[in-house]
Amino acid sequence: MTSHPGHDAFHPHLTGSGELPLSARLHHIRADGLDGDTAQTGGMRRFAAISGDSVGSERLWMGQTHVAPVTASSNHHHGASETAIHVVKGHPEFVFLDDSSGTAEEVRIRTAPGDYIFVPPFVPHREENPSPDEEAVVVIARSTQEAIVVNLPELYVLGKEPGDGPTEA
Repeated sequence: MTSHPGHDAFHPHLTGSGELPLSARLHHIRADGLDGDTAQTGGMRRFAAISGDSVGSERLWMGQTHVAPVTASSNHHHGASETAIHVVKGHPEFVFLDDSSGTAEEVRIRTAPGDYIFVPPFVPHREENPSPDEEAVVVIARSTQEAIVVNLPELYVLGKEPGDGPTEA
C-alpha cells in the first residue's frame, strides 16, 4: 500500500486536510492551562483539565482539586458520576456516613500522597484538609463529561432520606 502525506492506511478517515475534529487528535493540557470555571464547593478550588468543553470528551472529566489548610468542603455528591481520586500532595481526609452497624456513623478516611479513593455515584461526602500549613492537592477523574457537584445541607446514608433519624455522628 502506498503512503501519502497526511494519510494513514490504518486511519483512512484522517486525510490531513484542514483541522481534525476534537475526537480525532490528541490534546495537551499544560499545568498552567487548567480551567477554573467549574462547579465549586465551599472550601475547595476545582480546575478542569479534560472535559467536553476543553477537548470534546464525551464520557470523562479530569482535573485537580486544591483544598487550603484547615479547610473542609461543603457536604456534596457527584450525581451519577463515578469519581476516582489520586492524592498528589498533603493528607486530605474523606468523610461519609455508614450505617452497616445499624446506626449511622461517620467514617473518616485519612490519606497520604500516592493513595487513591473511589466515590460511587450519589454518595454524600466531604473532603477535609486538617493540616495547619499545607495545601492538599488531588487529581480527580469522573465518568461524566463534566464535573457534577450537588451541594448538600448535611451528610446522609445513601438510600435514606436526610432527616430520617440520626445522620451525622
